[in-house]
Amino acid sequence: MNNPQASPDLASLRVQIDNIDQQLLTLLNQRALVAERVGEVKKREGTPFFRPDRVAQVIEKIQTANPGPLKGAHVAAIWREIMSACLALESPQRVAVLGPEGTFCEQAAIEFFGGAADLMYCANFDEVFHATAAGSAQYGVVGVENSTEGVVTRSLDLFLHTPTHVVGEVSLLVRHNLLRTSNSLDGIEVVLAHPQALAQCQAWLSKHLPHAERRPVSSNAEGARLATTNPAWAALSSERAAQQFGLHIVAHAIQDDAYNRTRFAIICLPHTLQTPPPSGKDCTSLIVSVPNRPGAVHDLLVPLKTHGVSMTRFESRPARTGQWEYYFYIDLDGHPAQPHVARALEELRSLCAFYKVLGTYPVSA
Repeated sequence: MNNPQASPDLASLRVQIDNIDQQLLTLLNQRALVAERVGEVKKREGTPFFRPDRVAQVIEKIQTANPGPLKGAHVAAIWREIMSACLALESPQRVAVLGPEGTFCEQAAIEFFGGAADLMYCANFDEVFHATAAGSAQYGVVGVENSTEGVVTRSLDLFLHTPTHVVGEVSLLVRHNLLRTSNSLDGIEVVLAHPQALAQCQAWLSKHLPHAERRPVSSNAEGARLATTNPAWAALSSERAAQQFGLHIVAHAIQDDAYNRTRFAIICLPHTLQTPPPSGKDCTSLIVSVPNRPGAVHDLLVPLKTHGVSMTRFESRPARTGQWEYYFYIDLDGHPAQPHVARALEELRSLCAFYKVLGTYPVSA
C-alpha cells in the first residue's frame, strides 16, 4: 500500500525541520570537539572528569534561559544526554549498578549520569560496593531507602566499612508491573522479585494472586529474566525489563502506594570525586555509635537542636557485638561548609564512640 503524499504545507515544514536538524548536528559536534579539549586539560591538570555540580549548573542555566515551548524538565533531560555523550568522549564513566539490564538501579544511574555511561552490572549491592571500592568502576549506585518499606538494610550495613562516600542521590518514582510470558493472570504459581518489591506489592498480590508463591530474588530484572524460563512464573519489574526480556505486562503499577519512591545513593572513592560544594539544598549522612549509658542517644540530639540543624532520618542497626549495641544512621539538612552545621557536627563527634561521615551531597528533587 502506497503512503499518502504529504500536503505542500506539511512538506515545507518537514524541510524546515530537516534543515534545523542539520544545524543542531553541526553545533552538537562543535560542542563535542570543545569537550574533547576540555578532557585533555582535565587530564593534564588531574581534575575530575565528571562534575555533577557542573552538570547541575549548566542545566539550571539552560532552564532559566529557556523561552519555551519546550518544558523545563524536557530541556533538562535533553541537556543531560548531550553532556553525557560529550563526557564519554572526554573519559567514559564506568558505573556499577544492580543487574541484569532493566533494574530500577540502572534507571537511577541513567538519570544521574545519562545514557552514555558505561554500566557494569552486578549480582547484588555487595558487588556494587566492592567494584566501586576496588576501582573496577568509578562510581556505584545503590538503593538506600523506600518510601513504603523503609531503609534497604543491606546497603546500610555495607556503608559501615566501605572506603567510598556518597556524592549524590536520585529519588525515583517506582512502579512495579506484573510481567509474564502470556498476557493472563491464570495459572501463575510463582511471583519473583526483589524482597522490597514483594513487600511493596503485598496487598495487590494477596487480593489477586493469594495462592501464588512469592519468591525473592536478587533483583526485579533477574526475576523478569527467570520469568521467561517458565510459563507459570511471573515477575514484578519495570516496563524497561518487559521490553528487555520480551514479556507481557499483565498488570500495570500494582505497588500498594501510588507514590512509591526509592532513594538511590551515588558512591565513589574520595579521590575520584571529593565532597561536592554547597548547592543550597544539601544532605549530610553519618554513621555514629554512643557509649552504652543512660541518656546517650538523647545527648546526640542536643548539638543539633542547639545549632538549629534539622535531622531528616534516624535509623538504628545492630552492631553485631552480642552486647545489644547499635549504630545510628543519621541524615542532616545542610552542608559542613555552613558554620552552624560545622559546629553541630564538631560537638556531635565529641559525644560519639564511633563517628563516620558517609557523604554530603545535593538533595534529589
